[in-house]
Amino acid sequence: MARVCAICGRGPDHGRSVSHSGQHTPKVRAPNLQRVHVVIGGARRRVRVCTRCLKAGKVQKA
Repeated sequence: MARVCAICGRGPDHGRSVSHSGQHTPKVRAPNLQRVHVVIGGARRRVRVCTRCLKAGKVQKA
């Protein structure tokens, strides 16, 4: 199961941390995903949804 929001499609963001000396180290910023029971098409399903979608009310919780 991928670390992707089922509603908006947000996934991990890749980048690099750059220290004062200029050394690059890989960094991954993942969205805050929660497993919630959601009503989709009249059926109750458990999906992974980011907290941004939950706070915005884009999901009807079961």
